[in-house]
Amino acid sequence: MVVGLGRFGGAVARRLASMGTEVLGVDTDPELVQEHAEHLTKVVEADCTDPAVLRQLGAADFATAVVGIGSDIEASVLTVLALADMGLTNIWAKASNANHARILERIGATHVVFPEERMGERVAHLLNERLLDFIAFDDEFAIARLAAPEPIVGLPLVTSACRKKYDVTVVGVKRKGEAFIHAVPDTIIFPDDELVVSGKIKDLEQFSAI
Repeated sequence: MVVGLGRFGGAVARRLASMGTEVLGVDTDPELVQEHAEHLTKVVEADCTDPAVLRQLGAADFATAVVGIGSDIEASVLTVLALADMGLTNIWAKASNANHARILERIGATHVVFPEERMGERVAHLLNERLLDFIAFDDEFAIARLAAPEPIVGLPLVTSACRKKYDVTVVGVKRKGEAFIHAVPDTIIFPDDELVVSGKIKDLEQFSAI
């Protein structure tokens, strides 16, 4: 169940539907309801801040609910509260700021996301032009895709010793025209290889720049 079909909620709902998941989309905006009608299992125009409406929609029968309401904090809070009161134990909610997030967590949201903040951080890391893709986690750990640094080209990973020298782990290698391969100690890095590497953010950035 996805409540709020704006940019965030709509993207989540449509991606879930494309993966074969049955999705009930709900929004108060009739234009958004119509826009998503052909893509989701069912779309309803309704106000989910009202517990009675949620009961009519059968919200209690869903294993997971996503509340994509960000700009209207009151509606976001009331919707999460109503879903939590109905017994849902897997509620994902979008927050617009830190105070909003704290409230959502206290009233029952099990996962709170900041899509704009996360995207801003991701773009900032990608702007250095050495990282091709980047996913950060909360403890300064990240997974990045980057071009193979010159000092390790032509060497097997056991020889370049990335983990020992640079504190990063090469997880896999992607070569043009070939399928992704999982990295092993004997994997030789070729020019133009793209690497999937894990480690602390500062170590990844330093590794990409060597």
